[in-house]
Amino acid sequence: MHDIRAIRENPAAFDAALARRGDAAMSSDILALDESRRAKIQAAETAQADQNKAAKAIGAAKAKGDDAEFERLRAEVAGKKAEVAALQTEAKELDAKLTDVLARIPNLPAEDVPQGADEDDNVEVSKWGAIPNFAFDPKEHFDIKGVSAAMDFETAAKISGARFVLLKGAVARIHRALAQFMVDTHVDENGLTEVNSPVLVRDEAMYGTDKLPKFGDDSYQTTNGWWLVPTSEVPLTYSVAGDTLDEAALPIRMTAHTLCFRSEAGSAGKDTSGMLRQHQFEKVEMVSVVHPTQSDDEQKRMLRCAEGILEKLGIPYRTVVLCTGDMGFGARRTFDIEAWVPGQNTYREISSVSTTGDFQARRMNARFKPADGGKPEYLHTLNGSGLAVGRCLIAVLENGQQEDGSVKLPEVLAPYLGGRLTLTAAGDLV
Repeated sequence: MHDIRAIRENPAAFDAALARRGDAAMSSDILALDESRRAKIQAAETAQADQNKAAKAIGAAKAKGDDAEFERLRAEVAGKKAEVAALQTEAKELDAKLTDVLARIPNLPAEDVPQGADEDDNVEVSKWGAIPNFAFDPKEHFDIKGVSAAMDFETAAKISGARFVLLKGAVARIHRALAQFMVDTHVDENGLTEVNSPVLVRDEAMYGTDKLPKFGDDSYQTTNGWWLVPTSEVPLTYSVAGDTLDEAALPIRMTAHTLCFRSEAGSAGKDTSGMLRQHQFEKVEMVSVVHPTQSDDEQKRMLRCAEGILEKLGIPYRTVVLCTGDMGFGARRTFDIEAWVPGQNTYREISSVSTTGDFQARRMNARFKPADGGKPEYLHTLNGSGLAVGRCLIAVLENGQQEDGSVKLPEVLAPYLGGRLTLTAAGDLV
């Protein structure tokens, strides 16, 4: 959500920031709507004052026995009352319209975000790990001999349709081990608080975290109105909605491992093979709620938390900063981490770490009280994958694959796999 006062004060800067995203100028239309709204409010206040004045005069007219003046004033009060109600209704309608318009405008990019139209204009900022050299042609995850029987897309399609998978046996256990390893690392080493959060949320939670009203088609809604979360960013971030926190309570750092659900609207024919793009998947999410002066440093800290998971797993990756044309709707700045997947001979996104500034906090009315006693201010919120579990499974399996169809697994998973770090070609853990 945007601050209408900031648009009034510098409409040219607002339009210039939208232009960096490739969007048309909107300040003139917004300000015209705002002016109409404010005019109705002012007219209602004037009519209310006239009503109050006439109401006070009624008593005096009655005391004088001036019946004609008494009736005239009564009629005037009734008329003004109707006028006030009509003006207030019009002002309320214009306010709702203005709020809806502002809610559909994306966040403004930070000044240091590179200009660009799409993913081809993203800028690589770092790279880690040596890309493995195989003495054979590496396979995609679903074609690795030790994996294929335990990654059952056919049965999942019979149960649920396309873009679902049934993981079995050792592969299911490796998937679970990865999620446990991520959560433990974030809690024990990165200082995040583990949260077991709902995956069904109300409209308000989706709206407050900028998923509604514009992107309802990207998520699933139950027949009784709940939404299945696209990520636990939604319940974790919305947990501070409507709150005014003490500055001393900041920062708040949370992590949750949940199921996530996305309709993948508009992605027909894209990444249909394997587990890359599913309607249901698991993710370990990180959310931070911080003081505005801390948000840029917090984003860097969260990025290192996500990168550290891949480094512990020994997965080569690169980190890119998204250009203005590729950022998500609510993001002010986003870093993507892309893991190396040998089966496709490329890097694929495995985490996005974004700062939204006060964009979500305004929608949620989430504030904090400064320690010096100043006026309450809006919080800053950040979110990031730490990591997407299914995509991490893909990277682990493909980077660890052997010519005989077995897979060597990362040492850090030993405590979660009973010390067994080889997935045999027969699909067993040894």
